[in-house]
Amino acid sequence: MMEGDPLRYDRWIEEALRQVVRRALEHTAFHGLPGEHHFYVTFQTGFPGVRIPDYLKAQYPDDMTIVLQNRFWDLDVTEESCAVTLTFNGRKERLYIPFSAIVAFADPSVKFGLQLRVELDGGEVGETLANGADEADLAEAADPDDPKGDSNVVALDTFRKK
Repeated sequence: MMEGDPLRYDRWIEEALRQVVRRALEHTAFHGLPGEHHFYVTFQTGFPGVRIPDYLKAQYPDDMTIVLQNRFWDLDVTEESCAVTLTFNGRKERLYIPFSAIVAFADPSVKFGLQLRVELDGGEVGETLANGADEADLAEAADPDDPKGDSNVVALDTFRKK
């Protein structure tokens, strides 16, 4: 896409995918997780607006994956971010995550996963996956019991102009 092109399909798609994540979390905040649903959420720990305890930032200097399944509290979802309380080494900690910091989202119970792009400094768009994972890794994370990686991972690179 040309610089300054008013039809920014790539950004519109990313915005729409982040809304899928927001809506899944918002539904969960109000109704809880139905059945076997659970979420893996991977985010960039150094992204502006991310607030996590210093010891977690030291342990996960780039990306961190959290699991929302049985033990999470006070999930709060706004238009721009989410906050949740989780336990780490027996300690409850509150995490604040802007949706723009999320690089991957998966619900293994239905073999669904998204990998997202993150806006970097200077407006450049870069693609990041947790710990350097590729699409096969994300598919496996979405369902570790599915060795073929037949999960519904949406990869947008096919549609992006290089």
